[in-house]
Parts: sequence; structure tokens; C-alpha cells
Amino acid sequence: MGSKKIAVVDLGTNTFHVLLARVAEEEAEIFYRERVAVMIGKGGITQGIINEEAQERALQALRHFRTIIDQENITEIHATATSAFRNAHNGMALVKRIKDETGIDIRVITGDEEAAYIYYGVKEALDIGPENVIVMDIGGGSVEFIICNQQHIYWKQSFEIGAQRLLDLFQPSDPILPEEITRLEEYFTEQLQPLALAVADYQPVTLIGSSGTFDTLSEMYQHRINQLAPPSDATELPLSYEGYFAIAREITSKNREERLKIPGMIEMRVDMIVVACALLSFVIKQFQLNDIRISAYALKEGVLYRTIRSLQKTMQNR
Repeated sequence: MGSKKIAVVDLGTNTFHVLLARVAEEEAEIFYRERVAVMIGKGGITQGIINEEAQERALQALRHFRTIIDQENITEIHATATSAFRNAHNGMALVKRIKDETGIDIRVITGDEEAAYIYYGVKEALDIGPENVIVMDIGGGSVEFIICNQQHIYWKQSFEIGAQRLLDLFQPSDPILPEEITRLEEYFTEQLQPLALAVADYQPVTLIGSSGTFDTLSEMYQHRINQLAPPSDATELPLSYEGYFAIAREITSKNREERLKIPGMIEMRVDMIVVACALLSFVIKQFQLNDIRISAYALKEGVLYRTIRSLQKTMQNR
């Protein structure tokens, strides 16, 4: 039997990703992945617009992705866009412009669909186990929470409190002040009431993080403990509970220039990671979670593996 190649493109608020995979009846292999820091929410997210500079960055990244996809003669492209596109007045106009200029057809997914895809991605990456956990994905525009175990999603919701939104809304000092963290925590208490009710019902004790902020935290942790980087195909990344809080204290006590010097920090994340850590620390303490795990897979892999499964069924039924 032959194999088929597919492309998955994920248009996040901070980062655009492309994954290329080869799919056969019984197996699938990701053979190319790339990310570009597009920062599509920068300078417009709280006004509900994607400004012209951000649109140009988006088009440039997608023209580049299209070239790579075409070089592999791939015709099946699954492209999804999330919070920044969902909430911008001109989000759908940009979707049309992208289609006209690159031929890439983009599906703007709901927060609920986004949370479901994140779960599927995390489930591919690691064995969640029988106990209930909270999966948390901190994006630039939204944050998804999924209460689940290996078998079931019990509850999921997307909240428009992503790191770029928080930065634009609160504009914290540098370094952030204790009273600014208190203000953020008051905001989280108010915004995350539905999560608090769900946690009371399902009582998860472990947090599984997925996506950009968590990748960076793991990278910093590995430097801290002088651990060799995990292999590039690792699906679970290292970060201990105590290690996280030590890093969070360092991040919130330093200014931008000092944060940039922390081994493992990347420029794209240096501002947003401050408010992301305020949110993560709040969630861990508020809901008395006592363990952290990190999935190397998130939404894009969820889209990829859902697509692969249905393709394989089609191939097998021929």
C-alpha cells in the first residue's frame, strides 16, 4: 500500500507552526516541523484588530510555509486559526486575504474545538493515566483548560486571558510589582470561576502543561539542573514542581534585560512569560495541584493525529 503526505498549519496568536507528515495504513511519521514567531496579536489584540504590520508578518510566514509544502508536492493542507482570528473584527477578512495570496484555506476554530484538539495532542504525547488531571495551554490570546483522564474529557473551556492579552490589558512594571501580581490574581479569580467549579467537581491533582510557555520553562529547568536536552522526538519534557517555582521567582524578580540572560529564555517569550507565570502559579496554588508534567504536543499535533486516524481508516477500508 502507498503512503500519503499531509501538512498541518497552526496559526496561533504568538507563533505559526507547520508540520509535515507521511501517513501509511499502520504508521505515521512527522518528517518536518517549523515555527515562526509572528506575534499576530501584538499592538491590536485588546482593540480586537490584527494590524497591518501583523498581517504582513502573517502573510510572509504563510508564503514561506507554502513554499515548503509545495516542495514536498503536498496538496492536503489542514490549517487552523485560533483566538486572535476569532476575536478580531478583521479576522475573516485576513483569512480571505491569506486564501487569495497563498491558496491556504484556513478554518477559524472555536475555543471549545481548540481545547478538544489540545487534549488529543496531549493524549498522543503521554499516558495521562486513570486519575483526573488539568491540561493547561497558555496561548497569546486564550488559555485552554481541560479536565480529563486518558479515557475521557470531563470538562473543557477556553478563556480569553492569553499572555499577550494580559500584557496589553495590565501593562505591568518591569520587573512586575507584588501589587500588580495581586491585581492579576484578583482578575484570574473573577475570570476563572467556571474552572473553580469544575475543579471542585472533578478534583484533579496534577497539571499537564502544553505549548510555548511550558516549552520555555522546561528549557530553563534543564539548564538549571545541567540536564542534557531530551531527544528532539521526546513527547514529554522535564520540569519539577519545585523547579517551576524557583524559575517563577527568578522571572518575576528580574527586569527584561536580566530575564533575557537566563539560560533557556527566548526573546519571543521574555515579556509574556511574566504574566504567564503569574497565571500558572495562581492555578497551581488556588487548586492545590501537587505535580506538573509537560507535553511536547499541543493543538497542532491534535489536529495532525485526528486527521491521520481518519486517513488511516479510509486507507484500511479501501
